[in-house]
Amino acid sequence: MKLPTFLFEISQEDSGRFRLVGELSFVSVQTALKKTAVFFDLPAAKMVFDLAGITKADSAGLALLLEWLRLAGLNGVDLHYVNLPRQLLAMAHVAGVDEILIID
Repeated sequence: MKLPTFLFEISQEDSGRFRLVGELSFVSVQTALKKTAVFFDLPAAKMVFDLAGITKADSAGLALLLEWLRLAGLNGVDLHYVNLPRQLLAMAHVAGVDEILIID
């Protein structure tokens, strides 16, 4: 199996829906935050982040999900997550933040 040459990528699938691919880990969260920050400035009432392509996540990834919620709130955007990896859901539950993550 060939390993990806990137750690994190985001692409817009349609208006307000984005596909995330790669890692949400200590190694990649700074890059992920830089690549996603611009999307919170777009005029959108709702955004959906699809995490089906996330292959690895750790506590830094969970912190990033919370930061994205904060940025969305500052910009009046209703942010939803879909296809969260099991490890992220488990960490969110243990941390007691699973109820504030809007998961479709």
